[in-house]
Amino acid sequence: MPQVTLGAMPPGAGYWTYLIPLIVLGVVILRNARARKLRMERLWISPAIIMVMAILAFSQNPPPGPIGLALDIVAVGLGALLGWWRGRASTFTVDPETHVVTSRVSPFGMLLILGIFGLRYLLRGAVSGESSMLHLSAAEATDSFLLLAVGVVSAQRLEWWIRARRMVAEARAAIS
Repeated sequence: MPQVTLGAMPPGAGYWTYLIPLIVLGVVILRNARARKLRMERLWISPAIIMVMAILAFSQNPPPGPIGLALDIVAVGLGALLGWWRGRASTFTVDPETHVVTSRVSPFGMLLILGIFGLRYLLRGAVSGESSMLHLSAAEATDSFLLLAVGVVSAQRLEWWIRARRMVAEARAAIS
């Protein structure tokens, strides 16, 4: 039976392959820690970008097998659930006069993203080592993490749009 190492670095990879994503993640967390103006008309952009990235990634790989397809479906569903939860955990305020919506991501929401990031790196070694036994290619496993991200981003933005639209409508109704 092959040896499984959690979080093993790929052969020839330097520590910078972990450092750069951690720096980017730190910048994103710091940026999301403060309240920001929510532009409802732009909430579709992030999901569209990540979906295009997923389509491009999938177009370069052969179709997944039955286990890979089941894993992909679970990843999208879990991602959507986590994205909805992260969207619900965000705090919104609406200026009653200008109807400008500001949002602040909760610390739990930021920890969720950090947890997904960490889990991906921890499981990278395990999945690559056990992929033949699981009848799952490394590409299928990484595609599932990409679909998890698609679910998280898309569901969060949808939740934000629904909540922000409702809050702006209530603020406008209060003036009338």
